[in-house]
Amino acid sequence: MVNHEKNSEVIVMNSPLVKNATMKALVGPNEGWDSHVLRVLTLDVNGYSPLHKHPWPHINYVLEGEGEIEIDGVITKVFEGSYAFIEGNKLHQFRNTGNTPFKFICIVPKEGHII
Repeated sequence: MVNHEKNSEVIVMNSPLVKNATMKALVGPNEGWDSHVLRVLTLDVNGYSPLHKHPWPHINYVLEGEGEIEIDGVITKVFEGSYAFIEGNKLHQFRNTGNTPFKFICIVPKEGHII
């Protein structure tokens, strides 16, 4: 399987706990990866994900922009090339702190792909 991100459906994340956030699911069970989902998330200017926790871990890699990741109250600035492994049951949030979109890869177990 080979494709391009531009061909993937944009999922707008609608929640009072989220601002200016979209997601694209690139590879998952529908594409043959039965256990995980590879996603790209974009936080537009002033955007953020919910401050939340869950039992599964996930892996993140920053593609572009700049932001910060909060994990259990510790805030770390991140930018293109930064990566993070967030263990399960850690309270976390992603925030765009720049003037351009903050775009990152997020890999989660399939049970973690919640829309």
